[in-house]
Amino acid sequence: MTHLEKAVELQKNGYHCSQAIVGAFANELGYNLKDCFKISTCFGAGMREGGTCGCITASFMVLGMAFGFYDPQDKELELYGNKKAEEFLALFKERMAGDITCKAILGQDISKPEGLAVIRKEGLMLKLCPRAMRVCIAIVEEMIDDYHKRKNDFSHQNTAEEAIDLTSIINQADKRRKFTGNVTKLLDSTDKKVAFVQFDIKRFKIINDLYGEKFGDEVLFFISENLKSLCGDRQYFMNLRADVFSIVTEYETDSELDDLITRLEQNFVEFKEVKLQLSFGVYTVEDREMEIRQMEDRAAIARKAAKAEVVTNRLFYQEQFKELLYTRKFIEENMNAAIDEKQFQMYLQPKYSISRNKIVGAEALVRWIHPQRGMVYPGEFIPIFEENGFIRKVDYYIWEEACHFLKRCADLGIRDCPVSVNVSRQHLKDMDFMQVLVANIRESRIDKSLLELEITETANDEKISKMAEQLKKDGFTLLMDDFGSGYSSLNVLLETPFDVLKLDKKFMDNMMASEKGKLILEHVVAMAKKLELGLLAEGVETKEQVELLSKIGCDRVQGYYYAKPMPQEEFFEMLCKDRGVLEKNMQK
Repeated sequence: MTHLEKAVELQKNGYHCSQAIVGAFANELGYNLKDCFKISTCFGAGMREGGTCGCITASFMVLGMAFGFYDPQDKELELYGNKKAEEFLALFKERMAGDITCKAILGQDISKPEGLAVIRKEGLMLKLCPRAMRVCIAIVEEMIDDYHKRKNDFSHQNTAEEAIDLTSIINQADKRRKFTGNVTKLLDSTDKKVAFVQFDIKRFKIINDLYGEKFGDEVLFFISENLKSLCGDRQYFMNLRADVFSIVTEYETDSELDDLITRLEQNFVEFKEVKLQLSFGVYTVEDREMEIRQMEDRAAIARKAAKAEVVTNRLFYQEQFKELLYTRKFIEENMNAAIDEKQFQMYLQPKYSISRNKIVGAEALVRWIHPQRGMVYPGEFIPIFEENGFIRKVDYYIWEEACHFLKRCADLGIRDCPVSVNVSRQHLKDMDFMQVLVANIRESRIDKSLLELEITETANDEKISKMAEQLKKDGFTLLMDDFGSGYSSLNVLLETPFDVLKLDKKFMDNMMASEKGKLILEHVVAMAKKLELGLLAEGVETKEQVELLSKIGCDRVQGYYYAKPMPQEEFFEMLCKDRGVLEKNMQK
């Protein structure tokens, strides 16, 4: 039977259109028919109110089942899924002449008793719903066929780069689905213990910076290929993301796990004469009913803890790590409300001129003030937001706040205190953020030069460098954040048109520790001047640092020696006093 024939048969047997469409595809996609009926009942709930046709929501469910859109941390896959949903809806509207609600399709309002009575009396669902079902099923079949063709055929893509990106997303989704399925079967079938072993490469970013991202990809391929021979039939592995790998294995004794980790270390000690150091986190499964994602989270927490260890590079998950899990859960459950309720606040840290002892700018930072929990520190939520993509919304919010602050200052005649905001690597991968920046500046009616952009991690990424060049052409001032924190800084200077270098705090601390370091620092300052670059030292905390920086010609500084980050109102008052603005003007 065709999908349409199955759906019509189910509808005749009393199932509504949402159940019928999902049921038509369920078995071949590997899902239990009864469970799908239960879920699709909820998917089609809008029908009862005369809202969006249940065929549409059911089709979205089928596409999700077919493509594997279930991983909330895979933002690329989520974006691809959203694109497919928009594509489906556009096709449905076109083929149904704009009819997308039950009311429009049936010609009666199903949410009203009189309308429902007509529908039942005239059997309109059996007469008219098959049209919508036929259109939906046809579109779904086309999209699933296209999905599979794209795995092997790039010819119809606009560019080779787009083809590779799309294929990578599809392949990763397939790998993830297969991996999860195998792990589920292992948990259900084995009588042995089961462990999640997760590992990554220490300082992998530095490897990318020194040798290029192509070399980094070769390292990851080398590990993936070797895992095929290192892992047995009942050991499943996957490259989760970047340099993070996961192995799920059955075992009987702890020594088996130790042997596995030792074997991995020995096989991945180096690649093309480049030394590799691994960090391992292990979670031994206690509750097999727990979601696989939660098991992975526990292994990930142990792995991250191992990265900070000096004595060992492997740690087993411990119950005291639960606090980190609770914190993550709290953050992810409250982050959307935090935006809506303006719990995020912009703090500003002044930038000073040593010679004039005057404020010459500020850096915008984010702080989260939760109504019950109080201050949630950036070190807790920023890494999670960067991982799940929410950092974009937070950055957009801070950019808007910064523009409003600059407008407030300009209204008082203060137009010489630029505010710098962070532009992350995530933003630089697409053009959307530029539209947001320009819109905020236009709405606030401020000079573009007053909103400075701090950029990090641009090494060896041509696409990001081109984006930075476009920002420069558009008149933005670019600051290179954390200069000196890695080994790529000099290479980045060749590739990206920065205006100002921000000397990293750790770099400053290291250079201040010896006479040789101070000499290096002096030459960095001299180099910046010859390149006609501005220079700002951050993390300045002592008088000794201020005196040395002044002596070698670095006049602009930022750090606790002058001021900590503070609420914008407090900084506003400080700035007004620094500029000699009268108190009556401050009240405006």
